[in-house]
Amino acid sequence: MKVSVILAAVLAAAPAAALGLPEWLSFGAVARDAAPLPDPIRPVVSEIVQDRGIDARSIPGIVASRTQVTMAFQTLGRMVSRPVELGDRVEQGDLLATLAAEDLAASTRAAEAALASAEVQRDTARLTLERTQALAERNVASAAQLEQAQRAAAAAAAGAEQARSALVQARDAQGYARMTAPFAGVVSAIYETPGNVLGTGTPVLQLSADDGREAVIDLPESALAGLPENTDFTIWQSSDPSREVPAVLDRIDPVADSATRTRRLYLTLPPDAAFRLGALVRARLGTASEPALTIPSTAIFRRDGTPHVWRVRRSGVSATVEAVPVALAGEFGGGVLVERGLDPGDEVVVRGVNSLRDGQAVGPSVQP
Repeated sequence: MKVSVILAAVLAAAPAAALGLPEWLSFGAVARDAAPLPDPIRPVVSEIVQDRGIDARSIPGIVASRTQVTMAFQTLGRMVSRPVELGDRVEQGDLLATLAAEDLAASTRAAEAALASAEVQRDTARLTLERTQALAERNVASAAQLEQAQRAAAAAAAGAEQARSALVQARDAQGYARMTAPFAGVVSAIYETPGNVLGTGTPVLQLSADDGREAVIDLPESALAGLPENTDFTIWQSSDPSREVPAVLDRIDPVADSATRTRRLYLTLPPDAAFRLGALVRARLGTASEPALTIPSTAIFRRDGTPHVWRVRRSGVSATVEAVPVALAGEFGGGVLVERGLDPGDEVVVRGVNSLRDGQAVGPSVQP
């Protein structure tokens, strides 16, 4: 009994702090008083913005003339000669191809004979009408006979006119047996060879004028969205990639191709471009003085309705990210064309852009 009284007195006399938990067991107090832990430094998937030259956004194309015509005969027949070959230069009025003239000449002679027969019938019907009119005036011929003679004369006159039109067509067809060049140029394509029987309008060859050359490329609709007018391109041949030629977008076909769903672009080449008609070329967006910068679409996020990217700022071993607004000019060649906001050499984050914040520390760039 005395021991318990003595222990109670000692505990009552001890300070209150002595009865508390040790400091290392005060979880709640330490958590409230300690500074928040910094965010872990996360690696980023990024890439350097640059104009990759001929290795990127390369599109196949062909060199063509601004004016080119597909030549065809306007009548049915068998082609017997074609004195020109692919690449030949011709002058206006030069003979390009001919059809067999025998059948066409026979058609003309038949049309002439048909016209002569129709004219005889017309004259006979006219004389019959005149006699019937004279008899009717003397009440020898009836009114019905007169009407019949009038109808026969009108029908014969119409038949003669029809035969005359057929003769004109036959003579025109005979003249169509000779194909001549409508202007000076180069034979840029051959479609038919002598001996083939051709229908009306069957393409025989293609004639290209010397009024300027252009590069022709095909692009899908997605690559044309936002593509500005007078866009600069660079043209070269795979056999000589060091010789690049600038080109300017001139026009775009208003209707997409029904099979490939692509639209054709026509790029004006400089007059001194040493590309031959029909040469296979490669084209890319931008020039050496005005590079075209593209980034993956996954690098873009929107803030207040404006497209932004995360640009990485590195200083020694440390790096942070900052949100940079950019102006986009549409998709092109698998990427998004950047019009303003970035410079060649900038590093941008291309993955996980929605999980970053301004000023966040990041680590080295890793491969996706």
